[in-house]
Amino acid sequence: MAAAEQTPRNGDAHDDSSDGEPVHRALGLTDDELDRIRDTLGREPNHLELAMYSVMWSEHCSYKSSRIHLRRFPTEAPWVLVGPGEGAGVVDVGDGIAAALRIESHNHPSAIEPYQGAATGVGGILRDIFSVGARPVAVMDPLRFGPLDDARSRWIAEGVVSGVSGYGNSVGVPNVGGETVFDETYQGNPLVNVLCLGLMPTERLVLGRAEGVGNLAVLLGSSTGRDGIGGVSVLASAGFGDDEADADKRPSVQVGDPFEEKRLIEACLELLDRDLAVGVQDLGGAGITCATAETAAKGGAGMDVDVDAVPRREPHMAPFEVMTSESQERMLAIVEPDKLDDVLAIARRWEVQATVIGTVTDSGRLRIVTAADGGGPEVVADVPAKSLEDEAPLYDRPRSEPADLAVRREDSANSLPAPSDLGADLLDMLCDTSWVWSQYDHMLFLNTVIAPGGDAAVLRLKHPTTGVDTGRGMAMTTDGNHLWCAVDPRLGSTMTICESVMNLAVVGARPVAMVNCMNFGNPEHPEVMWQLSESVDGLSEALVAFGIPCIGGNVSLYNESRGADIDPTPVVGLLGLIEPLERVPPRPRLVEGGALILVGDTVRELSGSRWAASQGHRGRGRLPEVDLDAVSVAAGVTRELVAADLVLGAHDVSGGGLGLAVAEMAVASGVGATIARIADHVDLFSESAGRAVLCVAPDRVRAVLDVLEAHGVAHSRIGEAGGDRIVVKDLLDVGLAEAADVWRNRLPDSIGSGTTQG
Repeated sequence: MAAAEQTPRNGDAHDDSSDGEPVHRALGLTDDELDRIRDTLGREPNHLELAMYSVMWSEHCSYKSSRIHLRRFPTEAPWVLVGPGEGAGVVDVGDGIAAALRIESHNHPSAIEPYQGAATGVGGILRDIFSVGARPVAVMDPLRFGPLDDARSRWIAEGVVSGVSGYGNSVGVPNVGGETVFDETYQGNPLVNVLCLGLMPTERLVLGRAEGVGNLAVLLGSSTGRDGIGGVSVLASAGFGDDEADADKRPSVQVGDPFEEKRLIEACLELLDRDLAVGVQDLGGAGITCATAETAAKGGAGMDVDVDAVPRREPHMAPFEVMTSESQERMLAIVEPDKLDDVLAIARRWEVQATVIGTVTDSGRLRIVTAADGGGPEVVADVPAKSLEDEAPLYDRPRSEPADLAVRREDSANSLPAPSDLGADLLDMLCDTSWVWSQYDHMLFLNTVIAPGGDAAVLRLKHPTTGVDTGRGMAMTTDGNHLWCAVDPRLGSTMTICESVMNLAVVGARPVAMVNCMNFGNPEHPEVMWQLSESVDGLSEALVAFGIPCIGGNVSLYNESRGADIDPTPVVGLLGLIEPLERVPPRPRLVEGGALILVGDTVRELSGSRWAASQGHRGRGRLPEVDLDAVSVAAGVTRELVAADLVLGAHDVSGGGLGLAVAEMAVASGVGATIARIADHVDLFSESAGRAVLCVAPDRVRAVLDVLEAHGVAHSRIGEAGGDRIVVKDLLDVGLAEAADVWRNRLPDSIGSGTTQG
């Protein structure tokens, strides 16, 4: 397809929108950004060009407020094949297999339309994975909602869980874990983060590149509609206000079709298996504009796009609507002309719509053409492709720590009065989240060894082409803790990585890669940018200490409701390897007569803890100091003990401290516990990093202690498992049946769904 050489039909960038606001401002562009666009083009941009810049220069697509900080992440390791900046990060996991990992957020769409917001979050993350050639094999969903005594928060939670299950179960990818947190900071602004893991033969790795002049841009999948128009700029660059205003944003929420996605997965993977596509790019944020600009810019090429050729499911769509729509289940493939017939044949076989919408050029420009009134082609947009993809503004926004930070840090939670009823405080923390994950199919592909409910999910590592079991395993965990990060975003982020590393250690896994979802408030608030910068440094310091590369991530800003920013919530996802996977790793359980050993050193500090928050003490004090070298050794020794089959049960100690860790092990296994070696409630509820509780058979205790002592790991034999009560010296005595009842029924009763069965 050739486009006529001409200047695009020009509109006035100052034309007012329907409410009298200049068009560029209505689209989310600043006056300075408009001037920058003028300088780039050497003329006034028209409405279509402004729309294209507005979505590509949005926070969601360009990371214009965060790129300067994200560069500090450690991203390299010998096993990293693809780092940040592509559809997914990719690592070599051996045996000729590559693993693709990606995490994304769909926070704002899920607050407006919970079901579709969450469902399309799953769909989008799947496309990120198969866009690099990997078959999606597992999903995880870290979720955060407002308190369950709030009706809207319950409505959001039910809708989100239904959306995740409805899409994931239908498309056929198992959901193997995540987190579910309810807290006042998320009232009105939930966090819906979704992680996906995919596998492929290393030789099938492909990147989204528009290379080869004359090659064709083929749009695969659903028709384009008005759902999701400007979704990234409308939803991801503003907080939430009143319900009526939020309802007006619903047309910006995409609508998903998991059955179309399944066909699209199979069609795209077959194209790549048969070497029929030069590159593949998903159409997520910013739709066709993003896919065409990214592939052209990364390939050092240009592209002419015929907007009239794009299949539409709604009449009278303007070019700017077509180019910025985020309608789901669409992919862009770059195809050599002599392979087009084979591509179209595969599309027909999988019942996937396929349409040539553009041609790769050597102009370096993205040109959008349409049929003129007289019938000939007319250029309606003409911009440098790199200016959309690589030349977005980069802001070093003002940063400042809270004015009262020094005062807050002197207010330790250790000064709170000792609780009058420790048993009641412990029961208040117990909550089984199986109401959420029981709605997900976690056994698809029959690879799942440890399903949701443990510290980390475990999967068999099978070759993605032959299905041959390698005898090794993969472990995955997602973690975040807003209470820690509200006290100290830097140290809280470090502690989050420590928790993830210990979650992998208790199932015997060695971490190999991290992805992150940086959920923060309004970047125009200096305190929020300080939080983000501090969090990046805290994560990076821990990653360097543990030798873990960051291979990708997502930044979600403007998470605020009615003028209040959420607590900083970096969520991390870690992938680990178990070599070999000879048996089912230990779960968080107790065995009658087993000895309980606490691995790691307890720092006597309650600030930032779940117990302190329950007493109204939030965002104050100092977190327990972290010795990263000691945590690294403790994690390594824990892995060694698990691999040697010396452990019957294991559970990391994090939110809720030692008390909650032992209680969760007890209710999950129906075996009580007696803890003798503990001083007081500070030791019981401290959340100091790098610890785990091990349940060890009596005849193996000496062997376990010898290993711990040989490596210089702090440890303590704290008690034993058995009986039908949870007893901690003279501090608390709770019946196991009562604890199990509270644990099992708190969430379903709060949601209003009755009591869970089984």
